[in-house]
Amino acid sequence: RRTYQLLAEPPHREAVPWDRVEVFFGDERCVPPGDPGSNHRMAREALLGRVPIPEGRIHRIRGEAPDPEAAAAEYEEELRAALGPGVRLDLVLLGMGADGHVASLFPGSDALGETSRLVRAVVAPVPPPRRITLTLPALAAAAEVAFLVAGADKAERVADVLGGRDPALPAARVRPAGGALWLLDAAAASRLPAGATRAR
Repeated sequence: RRTYQLLAEPPHREAVPWDRVEVFFGDERCVPPGDPGSNHRMAREALLGRVPIPEGRIHRIRGEAPDPEAAAAEYEEELRAALGPGVRLDLVLLGMGADGHVASLFPGSDALGETSRLVRAVVAPVPPPRRITLTLPALAAAAEVAFLVAGADKAERVADVLGGRDPALPAARVRPAGGALWLLDAAAASRLPAGATRAR
């Protein structure tokens, strides 16, 4: 949220050609767009409603749809129509949960084994359980992938991922061809070896 807020403020606001920006969501909870738990609501309040992005360039996942599977298929169609063959996003910005999850891909989810679909309806182990998420193939196909991770509660998983200690973690399974950039605060990086830099 704070990153989005900063992007909506000077000098960053003036540095971005917002009329050329296209926004897609990595995941969404199955709640209405005005719900406090909605990712769309957070992004709109912090950024999208404060910069001149044309409304037609904001591609929202319909979390409120009565059939999450149908909403996932609809969003995949929208991705393919907007991005064309290859469905390659220019930049994917990811956070990481304290359990190593990314988007709504949680440890143990059968969606981690997806190889063809770009969007899946999933059940998360935390509320709200019903979610719609981009899959690993969609995330890893991006031209650039950046992880933004903050907080001491993430430090152990950061060390697991960047140290190669747990390759099964969802965050470790996002493997773009060009590697990933990890942006960590001191707390999140606190379990890394002294002098460690970006591991991949």
